[in-house]
Amino acid sequence: MNRTHDNLPEALFEIASLDHEAQGIARHEGKVVFVEGALPGETVRARITRRKAQFDQATTLAVLHPGPSRVVPRCPHFGVCGGCNMQHADPAAQVAFKQRILEDNLARIGRVRPEALLPTIQGPAWGYRQRARLSVRLVVKKGGVLVGFHEKASSFVADMQRCEILPPHVSALIVPLREMVMALSIRDRLPQVEVAVGEQVTVLVFRILVSPTPEDEALIRAFADRWQVQVWFQAKGPDSARPFHPLEAPALNYSLPEFGVVMPFGPTEFTQVNAAVNRVLVGRAVRMLDPQPGERVADLFCGLGNFTLALARSGAQVIGVEGSPALVERARQNAACNGLSANTTFVAANLFTATEDSLAALGPLDKMLIDPPRDGAVEVVKSLGRLLPRRIVYVSCSPATLARDAQILVHQQGYRLRAAGVANMFPHTAHVESIALFERDGP
Repeated sequence: MNRTHDNLPEALFEIASLDHEAQGIARHEGKVVFVEGALPGETVRARITRRKAQFDQATTLAVLHPGPSRVVPRCPHFGVCGGCNMQHADPAAQVAFKQRILEDNLARIGRVRPEALLPTIQGPAWGYRQRARLSVRLVVKKGGVLVGFHEKASSFVADMQRCEILPPHVSALIVPLREMVMALSIRDRLPQVEVAVGEQVTVLVFRILVSPTPEDEALIRAFADRWQVQVWFQAKGPDSARPFHPLEAPALNYSLPEFGVVMPFGPTEFTQVNAAVNRVLVGRAVRMLDPQPGERVADLFCGLGNFTLALARSGAQVIGVEGSPALVERARQNAACNGLSANTTFVAANLFTATEDSLAALGPLDKMLIDPPRDGAVEVVKSLGRLLPRRIVYVSCSPATLARDAQILVHQQGYRLRAAGVANMFPHTAHVESIALFERDGP
């Protein structure tokens, strides 16, 4: 069955399952092979692209027998653009894959199993991505400027005309952006456009390396007016971003209607990309934690207060802790904006260097929410010995670090993993967002 092309071997592969990056898993000549673009139950012809001692990597050339979950990708750029890698699988299969990845990580890394599996949190499958960083590149061979995500495993920018996971009104900006940037004198000094969609306004942050000319500024103003967006300029780091045109525009914000909360945010500040799923996730986290009036609750890695303010609506006293002083200040402002200053406190602290003393300084805690970045919260969970809140809700964007931290919570700190489940925050990608509930019995 083997043959060669361009000195790279090809073969037929029977796909048994998917790995954590949504690559098909097969066996060939006694080795595991990870096959990009293949799905479980399929027979594919693929080319070996990389050989290692323990496994090979391959790319699908043809699907000879499609699996039951294969669908036609909606996006014409799928397979080239690196923004999605699962559009060829139906949504139910995507969710099942993510649930399996979570369970496998908890069992293999954490040596724990949840007592209950939570229903998957889902939202819109398309047009969901309200935050994005689009690369901008002048490519003479392509005849002009490209605007979009990078190609798969490449620094090249995909030649895109639209994007199915961006809101339709943002997707419709890709071609006009290409044309407008091409007309600028600084077309090769504008490497990125950051998109932030709020409930009343869409902001485009232009990362500019040199000052635009007056003629450039006129073109950008005309673009903003034509497409009803607000353009900001960012000359250096994220803190340097400033509004350019129009100067007067509605503030960026998103809402959590279940809790009567409106969250203003800056266009370069971190917020979840999927507002619909975030609303459901916050609601589930609050109900699982069940804060009561008079209780003291900590929200660690609180950011701008996404969970903090919803928790505070219960009447509990909530302490938000975040490493970024700028985000802490934003969280204080958001609490004031929502009339929640009286039962919220915010502290700037590096939780990656947490100790028993630093956490004990927060005071007695009844409950805790942890929402760390991909690195997880290992120093936090190792340092709970003097606090041991009776209930912890852990929101994770990495099943591997959640599993590592769950092992510490269960096997060292005496918690039970009562429930866990996934939130499909990033449909059509292999990214797994999850939520878990830990509880301690007794004192």
